[in-house]
Amino acid sequence: MSTPHPTAGQAAGCPVSGTPATTARLYGPGLDGDAMPALYEALRGAHGPVAPVSVAPGIDAWLVLGHRELLRLTREEQDFSHDPRRWSRLREGRVPADAPILPMVGWRPALLFADGQQHRRMRAAVSDALAGINGHELRRGVRSTAEDLIAGFAARGEADLVAGYARMLPMRVIAGLLGLDERTGRELVDAVGGLVSATSGAADASRRMGAILQGLIERKRRVRGDDIVSSLLHHPARLTDEEVLHNLVVMFVAGNQTTVNWIATALRVLLCDPALRSSLSGGHLSVDDALDLVLWRFPPTQNFPARYATRDMRFGGQDIRAGDMLILGLAAANADPEVLPADGAPVVGNRSHLAFGAGPHTCPAQDPARLITRTAVDTIRHRLPDLELAVPESELKWVNSPWSKGLGTLPVRFTSPLSPSGPAPSGAPGAPGAPAPE
Repeated sequence: MSTPHPTAGQAAGCPVSGTPATTARLYGPGLDGDAMPALYEALRGAHGPVAPVSVAPGIDAWLVLGHRELLRLTREEQDFSHDPRRWSRLREGRVPADAPILPMVGWRPALLFADGQQHRRMRAAVSDALAGINGHELRRGVRSTAEDLIAGFAARGEADLVAGYARMLPMRVIAGLLGLDERTGRELVDAVGGLVSATSGAADASRRMGAILQGLIERKRRVRGDDIVSSLLHHPARLTDEEVLHNLVVMFVAGNQTTVNWIATALRVLLCDPALRSSLSGGHLSVDDALDLVLWRFPPTQNFPARYATRDMRFGGQDIRAGDMLILGLAAANADPEVLPADGAPVVGNRSHLAFGAGPHTCPAQDPARLITRTAVDTIRHRLPDLELAVPESELKWVNSPWSKGLGTLPVRFTSPLSPSGPAPSGAPGAPGAPAPE
């Protein structure tokens, strides 16, 4: 049996299955976006489409690597529940209160942790709130925010497109959709960053995030606005304040960080792949085609917790016990040789990737996320046409996280930007062939 990639660490034994094995760690140093793909392939070679992993010291789970298996995991709620109260280790009191994974998988009254009718009730409210976003206004807001951010660093001729663009833009846009001011939006983003880091500070980050959102809900109860929070509070599904809070947590954690990573990674790919950049500039490839290739090759969320087996079963070549935790290996499933062409390259226009999950719990915010990302990428390409990477690609740093696949920095240089009053980028308001709002 081959050995998992050493950067992920190893732990002797496999308490999940009770059989001797080498279990890869999905925590600790070395869990960056550059090293993880090798780990996934090592696990696939050693165990097949479902592999034993450790998600925290002494806490084991199954990582679902196969595309076919992940589809089954996300579609068959009768076998795989979203409710962490089914997790046998948690029921038996074997999860420490300060376990760094607990804020990510601890039960909340939110659609992410519900099955059946309860999930459908909350998803209806969330979906309707997102559907109420005006696509034309959102696109104009994203472009205006992008122009402001670019203007802030344009005179320097250099910038870090993670800190100064990809991280700032979704924060401002999503904070506006929630009805938050920019300062509070920044505080919320900082708390979310601590939550997904899977470190000892995750519990404190979760508390800070909850306090910010609770204050927002109390304000919107008093004064209704034209925003997502007000929509959730007054939806016919009659969500409680607690349900609104926790659904906002799910929406913000998933929506903000995923969009940050998608923007930054798309820009990195365009800077580092001359053939792709040429195809895009020459009109042979649309921005949406390029964004989907990014989702195939570098999904913004690489692993997502969790599902819980409702019964003993044989799944992906492994003996799964009722109450076992299963992690959605989104990045690994996208790289499954069983669904890719012989050359391993995704086909342009194919959107069967699993970057947004699948089944009843498919991400409900993927259309606004795509609009934000498309507009952000198109705007900066138009304004800074000679943008180039300021360091060798090998020197780029990734965020250390088992869940989120994101760049730490993206240093670039450029000459004077084009005037914002120049021709509108494709997909912007007024541009020929601009797509209809999502």
